[in-house]
Amino acid sequence: MGEMERRFNSSTGGTSGTEVTLDTIGEVLGQDLVGAKYKHPLTAEPLPFITADYVTADSGSGLVHTAPGHGMDDYKACLPLGIEAYCPVDNVGKFTAEAGKDLEGLHVQTDGTAKVIDILKENGSLIQEQAYVHKYPYDWRTKKPVILRATSQWFANVGTIKEDALKAIENVRVVPESARRRLEGFVQSRTEWCISRQRSWGVPIPVLYEVETDEPLLTGASVQHIINVVKEHGTDAWWTMSTEELLAPEYRNNGKEYRRGFDTMDVWFDSGTSWTMIEEKMPRPHLPFVADVYSEGSDQHRGWFQSSLLTSVALTGKAPYGTLITHGFLLDEKGFKQSKSLGNTVDPAVVIFGGKNLQKDPAYGTDVLRLWAASSEYTKDIAIGKTILSQVAESVRKFRITARFMLGNLNGFKEDEQVKYEGLSRLDKFMLAEVYQFSKNVTSGYDDLLFNKGM
Repeated sequence: MGEMERRFNSSTGGTSGTEVTLDTIGEVLGQDLVGAKYKHPLTAEPLPFITADYVTADSGSGLVHTAPGHGMDDYKACLPLGIEAYCPVDNVGKFTAEAGKDLEGLHVQTDGTAKVIDILKENGSLIQEQAYVHKYPYDWRTKKPVILRATSQWFANVGTIKEDALKAIENVRVVPESARRRLEGFVQSRTEWCISRQRSWGVPIPVLYEVETDEPLLTGASVQHIINVVKEHGTDAWWTMSTEELLAPEYRNNGKEYRRGFDTMDVWFDSGTSWTMIEEKMPRPHLPFVADVYSEGSDQHRGWFQSSLLTSVALTGKAPYGTLITHGFLLDEKGFKQSKSLGNTVDPAVVIFGGKNLQKDPAYGTDVLRLWAASSEYTKDIAIGKTILSQVAESVRKFRITARFMLGNLNGFKEDEQVKYEGLSRLDKFMLAEVYQFSKNVTSGYDDLLFNKGM
């Protein structure tokens, strides 16, 4: 445990007060505490000291609070000891009744924290209170801290179709070819897919739960009845209709009470079934794939590309796409990923028609934007900005001047003035060979879906 002499404030109310030196009365090794018990500072419940390899002495005292309901490492440490994942926090970040009547209903990051400190003061357990910067996960969109909670989830077992999925990829054309290994890697490493999300929007998972036992009701008859209800009353039926109406007739008088679940389907797993709609609306049984091409960003190797593959292999035994195109992300001129939250996005409408200040944001027209897109190597991240657009605009100007010069030289040319190949000069023959080779390269580039090679 190291030396226990520390300097603390004599007051328990914060950093004010006279500093005192605590005397060392003994030293204890952490390993000697394992198996011993302590009293919980809030409930006085006797709880065991446990050992955990992920706790280090160089980033703290080496003695830390363990919460198996709020962290994966803590959960794994407690699981062998039979300690269940205790999670007294609801889905809006407030303490539940399990935390005690003094804390119930308080938000854990604001009023709840203040109340815990007050309770510790009252029972004499607080030695010192001090604010400090703590490493904590934040939501990238809202920029607010995330509360980790252990909750029941729904998983799809994909381990049994993994090998079939890997085999199906062999028959898919992948652009660029290097993306094939990335997709295969994600498929190989996945054995299950967490398909449930706790969101206020999305497609609901059609599961009812027995109120007394919390056992899920997920049978073919139950799901089919819910499908029929949604077809008749629309997608809002899950939220607006009564549980009795959502319950299949054969379960209504069995002496059990049910409640509906409000978990929604993972959006990527949900969208991974979009190929079924194509097959239903535009059936093409004579072709080996439902869709000719799927195109998305490189982050979808573990998302839409993969969920589409897995759902299709599970139902049809083959991939849903014949060609898979992976593109990069848009960057600003400084190399940062374009994001609404960063405010560094480029609006195509502004590029074409110009901004409010035409000196600052000139109107380049559609051809400049088209040339930028056509000449970009889309399989990698692509940058766009004022300097880049200005350079592309200059290229468009040169192309137009060159085309005008060439067309000007053909002014007055008549078809009967054509010269046969044998009568051409060596320079003319050389230029024809160059045009022929350029045409072959353009065709090859388009066949390979590498459009920038044609520029």
